[in-house]
Amino acid sequence: MTKVIYPGTFDPITNGHLDIIKRAAKIFDHVIVAVALSQEKRPMFDIATRVRMARLATQEFENVEIKSFETLLVNFCQKEGAKIIIRGLRAVSDFEYELQIGYANRSLDSEIETLYLMPSLQNAFISSSVVRSILKFKGDISHLVPSPIIPLLESL
Repeated sequence: MTKVIYPGTFDPITNGHLDIIKRAAKIFDHVIVAVALSQEKRPMFDIATRVRMARLATQEFENVEIKSFETLLVNFCQKEGAKIIIRGLRAVSDFEYELQIGYANRSLDSEIETLYLMPSLQNAFISSSVVRSILKFKGDISHLVPSPIIPLLESL
């Protein structure tokens, strides 16, 4: 069974993230969406809320599991028995950062592979930071996030 890890802060999970998850779930037997504690990024939502949103957004997928972690990603992969990390690339600007992270992970564990998936064109501009900015001003984010999490976001 091929198990992969799709890590991120998912603050909040977006349609762009869900696009990558759907595609990974078609390719691999088991996808773990790994929600990072990531206090250095100062997330808007606490870890429990981000995990809850990810679970709501992915509840239709039988082969997708949501877990949180607060270790090095490589250590989490080793603990979960996964040798593949999935990362999304929206634009060329993402590539340099993702390439460095991929090399760093590989330097820590030579068996870890990083695969990059591009979201579909309609989701290429979506980022959690765009969603957070719109949320701060009570704007409409319904076209940017999975519909199951909208009630949760509106209640905050």
